[in-house]
Amino acid sequence: MGLFRKNKPLLSAEDQEKVVACIQAAEGGTTGELRVFLESRCAYVDAMDRAIELFAGLHMHETERRNAVLVYMAIDDHQFAIMGDKEIYEQAGGPLFWKTAAEEFKNYLKEGRLAEGLCVCINELGKALAQHFPYDPSIPHNELPDEIVFGK
Repeated sequence: MGLFRKNKPLLSAEDQEKVVACIQAAEGGTTGELRVFLESRCAYVDAMDRAIELFAGLHMHETERRNAVLVYMAIDDHQFAIMGDKEIYEQAGGPLFWKTAAEEFKNYLKEGRLAEGLCVCINELGKALAQHFPYDPSIPHNELPDEIVFGK
């Protein structure tokens, strides 16, 4: 079985609600921000290049603590990337943390469990954000929208 299933809708309304609820729960204990961007095709050979472009386009680098994280997926191209802004990338443990998070997410995708994989990934990212950037009432809460962004 491939990484992604093609004959099902990308995410059902119920799965979208679950993923957004996971984002909200993960952000509850941190000043960090999480976004999910899903699209059919990646405009680049490397999904990380697309994630970098989207990160800027979604103004994720403008959070006060530079601790936003983007989970990007191009479903039809079977590509994804997890990108953290400078501060969370470094404080979460550098390349090893991000590689481990990606491998765990990939295992869910191989089983065709996209929504569950997103929720597990978001939960793990949220734990890292809460550990390194705990909730602080002096920082504007929810600097970025929680809804899933769907591209083309």
